[in-house]
Amino acid sequence: MFLRFFSELRDAKVPVSLREYLTLMEAMDKHVIGLEVDDFYYLSRSVLVKDERNLDKFDRVFGHVFKGFERVDENLTADIPADWLKKLSEKFLTDEEKAAIEAMGGFDKLMQALAERMKEQKERHEGGSKWIGTAGTSPFGANGYNPEGVRIGQDKGRHGRAVKVWDKREYKNLDDTVELGTRNIKIALRRLRKFAREGAPDEFDLNGTIDATSRQGYLDIVMRPERRNKIKVLLFFDIGGSMDSHIKLCEELFSAARTEFKNLEFFYFHNCLYEAVWKDNRRRDVEKLATWDVLHKFPADYKVIFVGDATMSPYEITYPGGSVEHWNEEPGAIWLDRVTQIYDSLIWLNPTPERYWEHTQSIGVVRQLVNDRMYPLTLEGLDRAMRELVRA
Repeated sequence: MFLRFFSELRDAKVPVSLREYLTLMEAMDKHVIGLEVDDFYYLSRSVLVKDERNLDKFDRVFGHVFKGFERVDENLTADIPADWLKKLSEKFLTDEEKAAIEAMGGFDKLMQALAERMKEQKERHEGGSKWIGTAGTSPFGANGYNPEGVRIGQDKGRHGRAVKVWDKREYKNLDDTVELGTRNIKIALRRLRKFAREGAPDEFDLNGTIDATSRQGYLDIVMRPERRNKIKVLLFFDIGGSMDSHIKLCEELFSAARTEFKNLEFFYFHNCLYEAVWKDNRRRDVEKLATWDVLHKFPADYKVIFVGDATMSPYEITYPGGSVEHWNEEPGAIWLDRVTQIYDSLIWLNPTPERYWEHTQSIGVVRQLVNDRMYPLTLEGLDRAMRELVRA
């Protein structure tokens, strides 16, 4: 059964490796969990699923293998017991409605009549009492009334009296472009890691101590620097205006970034980068920092992330004095170009859904200025953005 589980996960395109399967088997052999199915579900999910986008596939396979759920055959038909239908009708139908169903001959006759009328009917019908159509009293169709009907092609029930429902239901795949929560953002940001041991040796090195002691013949305690993520990040947040509708998402990103990156510096700007940025929005009029100083303070090995919807008048980017808040001596485009000249590793995260980008001229301008390194602030987009920063 476990091998079948493994093979069906692979068939369902869940990227499960043999090493992970063996880890699961080792955990079972060591009785990490009891004999409950739910315990095994959570253990196997934690071991075998590395990407949350595969959780739905995993659940379907698990249900099929361990809970007896069978895949539905498109050609499969099921017989509904007559006594079940009779009890159902006794519970919900009036005496007159029961008599009407009996006059038709019961469920089998109802379905037989439907098949015959489908063969005979050649065109759309509306408002009648016989053909398959809408808004009538025929037993077959939608948006009408008949106590013994078969509902076909109606978005939802109205009277709750249909004996059978035939609908084509449209289901969507789970979307990997949904906006992120803090936990998902942390998972995506972890791709941007480069560990090193730097600084004071303040962490006990067990393996080093054992090795040194065995070589010296006496206890020789070895210390080492703490292992840290040496990636350094400059984070620029667009704030205010059209970004107000994205505050929650930006707060989640900010919270996740501060957790994942110890070497993080952040600044705010509005709409486009100009000659000044700030760190406290409540005091931005009196505590601004020169952008030029920021770019010269932090060296070129920093990873730069802009977060903004890039939605503004194109003049705010391309003309002096284009800013909505002050007279900027130089266009925002010049400042963005300076950033790209200094920092090779740079991306722009846009909370606006990607399908709307082409309808906003300023987004196209900013996207060109950052060398097409603009990504949507979604699970899939953030994953691509982190790959870009790792590659650069």
